[in-house]
Amino acid sequence: MTKTADAIIIGAGIIGTAIAFELAKSGWKTLSLDRNTQVGHGSTSGSCAIIRTHYSTFDGTVFAWEAYHYWPDWADYLGLPKGHDLARYIETGCLVMKTEANGYLQKHIENCRLVDCPLEEWPAEKIVERLPIYSLESFAPPRTMDDADFGKSNGGQITGGVFWPKTGYVNDPALSAQNLADAARLQGASFQTGAEVVEILRSDSKVSGVRLADGDEIHAPVVINVAGPASAKINGMAGVLGDMTIKTRPLRQEVVHVPAPDGFDFENEGMIVSDSDIACYCRPEHGNNILIGSEDPECDPHQWVENDNDYDRNFTDQWTTQAMRYGQRVPSLGIPQKTRGVVDLYDASTDWIPVYDKSQLPGFYMACGTSGNQYKNAPIAGKMMASLIEYCENGGDHDAKPHRFNLPYINRDIDVGFYSRKRRINEESSFSVLG
Repeated sequence: MTKTADAIIIGAGIIGTAIAFELAKSGWKTLSLDRNTQVGHGSTSGSCAIIRTHYSTFDGTVFAWEAYHYWPDWADYLGLPKGHDLARYIETGCLVMKTEANGYLQKHIENCRLVDCPLEEWPAEKIVERLPIYSLESFAPPRTMDDADFGKSNGGQITGGVFWPKTGYVNDPALSAQNLADAARLQGASFQTGAEVVEILRSDSKVSGVRLADGDEIHAPVVINVAGPASAKINGMAGVLGDMTIKTRPLRQEVVHVPAPDGFDFENEGMIVSDSDIACYCRPEHGNNILIGSEDPECDPHQWVENDNDYDRNFTDQWTTQAMRYGQRVPSLGIPQKTRGVVDLYDASTDWIPVYDKSQLPGFYMACGTSGNQYKNAPIAGKMMASLIEYCENGGDHDAKPHRFNLPYINRDIDVGFYSRKRRINEESSFSVLG
């Protein structure tokens, strides 16, 4: 059986559904394919769904500050009927500890001030006032549990941090992708789940569609790879890896779920905290729990996965390491015997900055390497990708003359070439989940 579309989108996570929504609003007949049985049930469902605005690169900061504005106005952005079940954005603010590892946030502060993104510099006393369960002893550098000095203070103190008030998290990341899919359907988009792409079709040296595992072919002049941890596999099928200086690989990650300490309402009084001194970030979770993720310190081995369909989904010593590191900051933290949390894959790029670009195969586009730090950017990434695709399909040469795109909320033009597949590795990146 053969179907046709104006554009095929491989992947129905948060970025893929945002692209479908934006293209459909522009009149494109889109078909989104996902091998999972439900929209948003790939790596999006395992996201901590943190909406933050601080990045080590100026371009990343600008993009994130623009993206922030869509989440408090989620219902208006989607345009779904009143009463539709929507994911909720919960604004908590985000505290980032000033450490030697992050340059005491001077670059982040400068980036935000250049675009009027609000922030507050907090002394140690303010941190303890807002988070009385916190100890500000310094433990850097982060260590593994088999290190004899694991858990020992280095004798120093965290002297302050920066608080970004316009930050928070989304309570149900899978639902947010489903919201976008529903909004896209209202604009005429189609979705097919349980559909695994096994071949990228070509005709006259251009992309012409895809073949599915069941033998069905779908023909379209545009195919967009938003396959998350499977993105490298899809790029390989398309034969477009040759001119890419930035590659993507699936990376296994664990997120810890623990109860907040007795006597403190972390769900309502806590906040997102990024703490490179202990190499952890955290956010409140429903039921007065805390989610704890890793900031990928050098001492922890990266767990790259060869097969994104077949990997260890059990918790390992990494779970305990992250919980214990956070326990250094919160001495009253109880670490339960039963491990809870998430084991999932990131789609990580060489420099942890995504690829939003065309490819060497005409008609084949990619939004890859987005895991870990791009969930928050989905709405504006969808708009930018739709604009980029239209620019290229109308004859623009994005490689020779990179597309310029206007960020509508903050009214600032950006060079989409920042996200090029052919860029030099960006040395301003944190080379971690922080982007």
